[in-house]
Amino acid sequence: MSSPAHRRLAAILSADVVGYTRLMHVDEGRTIEEIKGCRRIFADVVQDHEGHIVDAVGDNILVEFQSVVNAVEFALVVQQELEAHNADQPNDRCMRFRIGINLGDVVADGGAIYGDGVNVAARLESLAVAGGICISESVRVAIGDKLPLSYEFIGEKWVKNSEQPISAYYARLKPGASLPLLAKTSLPKPTRTYLVVAVLVAVIIAGGALAWLMLRQVIEVPPSVERTAVTLPDKPSLAVLPFDNMSDDPDQEYFADGITEDIITDFSRLSNLKVIAWNTSAIYKGKTVQPQEVGNDLGVGYVLDGSVRKSGDRLRITAQLVDAGSGNNVWAERYDRKLTEVFALQDEVARKIVAALAIRLTAAEKEKLGRSGSNNIAAYDAFLRGQQYYMQRTKEGNEFARDAYRHAIELDPTYARAYGALAVVITGNFRNNWSELTLEEARARALELAQKAVALDRSSPQAYWALGYVYLFRRQYDEAAAAARQAVALAPNYADGYGLLAFINNFKGRANDAVRDIRKAMALNPYYTYEYPWNLGRAYYTLGRHHEAIDALQEALEHNVNAPFPRLFLAASYVRLGRQDDAEWEIDQIEILSPGTTLTHLANTFPIKKQDQMNVFLEDLRKAGLPE
Repeated sequence: MSSPAHRRLAAILSADVVGYTRLMHVDEGRTIEEIKGCRRIFADVVQDHEGHIVDAVGDNILVEFQSVVNAVEFALVVQQELEAHNADQPNDRCMRFRIGINLGDVVADGGAIYGDGVNVAARLESLAVAGGICISESVRVAIGDKLPLSYEFIGEKWVKNSEQPISAYYARLKPGASLPLLAKTSLPKPTRTYLVVAVLVAVIIAGGALAWLMLRQVIEVPPSVERTAVTLPDKPSLAVLPFDNMSDDPDQEYFADGITEDIITDFSRLSNLKVIAWNTSAIYKGKTVQPQEVGNDLGVGYVLDGSVRKSGDRLRITAQLVDAGSGNNVWAERYDRKLTEVFALQDEVARKIVAALAIRLTAAEKEKLGRSGSNNIAAYDAFLRGQQYYMQRTKEGNEFARDAYRHAIELDPTYARAYGALAVVITGNFRNNWSELTLEEARARALELAQKAVALDRSSPQAYWALGYVYLFRRQYDEAAAAARQAVALAPNYADGYGLLAFINNFKGRANDAVRDIRKAMALNPYYTYEYPWNLGRAYYTLGRHHEAIDALQEALEHNVNAPFPRLFLAASYVRLGRQDDAEWEIDQIEILSPGTTLTHLANTFPIKKQDQMNVFLEDLRKAGLPE
């Protein structure tokens, strides 16, 4: 008689093979043998992480763990083992798995498990990139600081039959981190057993402390990864961690993020300070980290963190500056002010940090530091909401952002950044085939808004960034480059400014300059968005370095699996290397992600300056199967 069904909390891991249908079509027999080999890898590794394989049908593997830490560590290890296994395979025959992990309630019935916990894991797996790991909010919270991971929030995702979306994250090892010793050895289980026994014998024979230390190294998983020493720049360097939202309303998170980003923007203007970009700082959001760890991760000497509490018309901000080398506080302060004083407060915090770090300011920097884009708190609030929506990088997010920016302008007709942001949204909508405007209407409206932004505030690097972006898609390349150069002249630490320069140089056909600029941007923003490796991959494609292009473009997709533009250059690069099946697969994905993408649409909206380069690119995509 079978056991009755019962509920339990479990960490569920779902994995499947990317491109499995294509692999079966090319060589069914070989693919079946390969999937058997991959299952053996899963079975070998799972024993060391106290999990068990619930089901393995076709290319899907479902694994249950009692410990969420074990589940995530297992995923990291098994992906490493699969990568090593793939090293012996031709590129077009590699089996790369996507993995999704959820912590939730399941119903166990005999040897099977069901329920939302399993459904969410399967949805997360579908969101993961090849060789990557996607986790739920519940997993991220449960992991905390137990593993050396960085996280990238990819948005709120809906799950079938669920009334609420789930928060999804890509999880990966931090730069410089490695897997624990036991995982890295990747020895068969009996071999590890013999190794431990051998060391035990050595302990008995030697009877000394040295052998006991050796035993601890073999048996125990080290609690942290030893890091190499970081060489600091020859000027003060700073990372501003996301300020915590201490408001009673969790929906005020956007306001705390906005305060953080504005402080970083202020510091990015200073030539005698290196400041890490917002995208990189945001990876520490919601985490408890030590300043020394941040300093070592990012190569900075100082760390600023704090909190924001917004309640009615009152605002409380706390901030502290810490020496990342010693861990000692350099400066700390708490401010209780009226909400309308937020702009003066940002200015004061910035100036206190400058004084604490003994940074020399030029006359122009003294004038620009702490200058707000608006003195209207309602307009500022609307603008910050727009920024939150825009970061979703979706059609719906852009629509909400557009409305928020328009509202900010209605509240403050002199708000330069709101005009620039609205210009960027209008241009982006047309690029992504989301716009109801014609090409000429979109170009004219965007240019009007961007020029208005610069006219209102010629000290704003973001206004010049918007103008450069708009000029580029009007094919006014020299004007675009001039605006982007002015943005980085105003803010020498403006990572996205260098990114835009790389973007423009790519379209101008100056690939070597694009590589130089995007490397500079990456140095300022080590945890960059997908646009950075996409730009690098584009440059390598133009230079004919197609293997390097593929590596960079695949990294771009690890940051944003739904981005169609990296896939265009992946498809073109695959064509160049004779990998027709891979090229066609990328085009299939583009038609799913962006159905309106055609050769004609690209010819009209993708502003490659040199016609011979444009013709080569379009011909490569034609060979890959992109429709006319």
